[in-house]
Amino acid sequence: MRGHLPDENPGFVGRRTELERVSAALADHRLVTVTGVGGVGKTRLALRAAHRAADGHPDGAWWTDLSQLDGDRLLVPLVADSVDLADHTPGMAATGLCRRLADARLLLVLDSCEHLAEPCARLVTELLAAAPGLTVLATSRRPLGVRGERAVALDPLPPAGRDALELLRRAAGEDLPAAGPAGEICVRLEGIPLALELAAAQIRLQGAEAVRDQLGTRLDAPPGARFDLLAHTERVWPSRHQTLRAAIGWSHELSTPLERLLWARLSVFRGPFDLASATAVCAGGPLDRATLPGALDGLVRSSVVRPPDAAGRLRMLDTIREYGATWLDRTGETATVAERHAAHFRGLARRAETAWHGARQLRWHRTVDAHHADLRTALDRLLRTDPDAALDLVGSVAFAWSCRGRLHEARDGLEQALLSGTRGRARARALWALGVTLVLQGEPGPAQEVSERCAREARYAEHVEPSPYEGAPHGDRDRPGDLTLDAAALAGLIALTTGRPMAAYVVVGHVLDAARGGPADSAARLRCRLVRVFALTGLGRLAEARQRALRLRARCEELDEHWIRTALEYQLALTGLLEGDPAAAAGHARAMLEGTRGLGASLGVALGLDVLATALAAAGDGERAADVSGTGEAYWRSTGQPRRGLPGLRALREKYADTARATIGEPAYEEIFVRALTGPPQAGLDRALRVPRQGWGDEPAPRPRQA
Repeated sequence: MRGHLPDENPGFVGRRTELERVSAALADHRLVTVTGVGGVGKTRLALRAAHRAADGHPDGAWWTDLSQLDGDRLLVPLVADSVDLADHTPGMAATGLCRRLADARLLLVLDSCEHLAEPCARLVTELLAAAPGLTVLATSRRPLGVRGERAVALDPLPPAGRDALELLRRAAGEDLPAAGPAGEICVRLEGIPLALELAAAQIRLQGAEAVRDQLGTRLDAPPGARFDLLAHTERVWPSRHQTLRAAIGWSHELSTPLERLLWARLSVFRGPFDLASATAVCAGGPLDRATLPGALDGLVRSSVVRPPDAAGRLRMLDTIREYGATWLDRTGETATVAERHAAHFRGLARRAETAWHGARQLRWHRTVDAHHADLRTALDRLLRTDPDAALDLVGSVAFAWSCRGRLHEARDGLEQALLSGTRGRARARALWALGVTLVLQGEPGPAQEVSERCAREARYAEHVEPSPYEGAPHGDRDRPGDLTLDAAALAGLIALTTGRPMAAYVVVGHVLDAARGGPADSAARLRCRLVRVFALTGLGRLAEARQRALRLRARCEELDEHWIRTALEYQLALTGLLEGDPAAAAGHARAMLEGTRGLGASLGVALGLDVLATALAAAGDGERAADVSGTGEAYWRSTGQPRRGLPGLRALREKYADTARATIGEPAYEEIFVRALTGPPQAGLDRALRVPRQGWGDEPAPRPRQA
């Protein structure tokens, strides 16, 4: 099935009538919004309804969690990422998203819209106008106000009903009898699911009778005494549901002083966090490295923090995080903790960049991806408070973002940070990353201008600023360093993509000959050597290109370097095609596809599928070539760009595609191609990576249906 939805919460209880109402609304309306107070279960109901409706949408159901956004600037990139659009197009991000969805028949779920209601309304209006087959399911504390919207109000579970009690039982892990404390707890908490979960956590700790008695004492108190401690409560806690506020306040009171302090400080995280990040950001005062893990365990036991997932990452629900943020503000620590958060993620970005050259590259690439929401939060704060630090942070992670397909975010962050007038190494690195981003967006003109600025800044940083090589002989300090190497690699990349392999060969060769260090001492040196290999291929010096590529690949394997190695497999596949060895080309193309899949690089997958389809066609396997080519077209569409690649490959692809069409017939080719194009792209990629057991004809692509 196409699409992406999170796994359903096993604690989903009841809601049969509400589920039918949402399902019926989705059948008749293009925008359905589930509304209700915080903690009432909007997300769970929307997720259940989306799973139920997914089969009715040929292009699947796709989930977007908006709670991680602190403002609307990244709304469109987040939605694009959630529908697997690794948008490589220049211009407005919304344009690429509209183009991606224009012919799609899918269900888009936007969860937690309340803090971005107006921007969400504008985006939904634009998307619905551009995509006639699109249906949107939103959750929000209030309707979006879009014309044609169908709002489905979600109330709490019936307090005295069976479903509220069943939810309490499941959350507590006990078969609580209906008569007695459990039933009274459900009534006192008005059937609000989040409040019941918090109560269940306390039942596990102290028993149902104690919980009933404590809730009775607090909820029977006058309204002014029910934890009425929050500033501006009407914005976060609707007046018609003070019970949830009281329940969260009760959980807060039952927490130890250290747990309360940690709760407040954890509210600065916008995405999932691990123990290391929580310690770095939240430790201080009585909450030190020795006491913090125990406080965190206490918050997990009381259901304030969700248990860790398989990767050890924890999170807080948005409603509980808002409560903690208000207490953080009351303690006067909001700015201090935000600064710690920004400093921590700036340090993480730096470590990720340093580790890019070596055995931990893939691990750090995934770490940057996992912490994306908090890296963006840190960048946004630093852009306001410390532009130089912002330049350092975004320059450290922008290349990883671009590799992942987050080009609009990388470009936006880099361009904003480069408004700072600071000169030096951070600026040169950011200019290099911006140049690469522009190349990947298909803008060689602006990339060339940035490339020239990058070269000037690299010379300044390496020859005017204090050198990091003070202990080296003076002659070595005058040689090109990594910044100049990367500036040359960028210039060579631009030359390659504009059909000038000789210019690429000369610019990187000149700098490599003059640079200090060994052949694989840095990522920058490897990138220059990679450009030179591609330049040799473009110049027709295929044997030399292949030998250099194999030596460089062996060095990358020793280093456990993934990105350069994957690019070399692409070059070796292309060389195999040009030398008339389609079997070798197919093997290298599959190796490239494995690497790009691991890096989450949609553009790399698209390029690799093109090479593999061409190799299969050249070998006479027209059916498999059509299948792989259709899957490749699906991946190209996910980048928002038409097919592209090195000029030599384009000519070969067109030549052998015609051969494949002639071999199996135009109707058969088109049927297989379209079936792969409209099927799940991941399934098509899995088929492409499947190596035939015996020769080219084994395990063929699905054959066209007989008339």
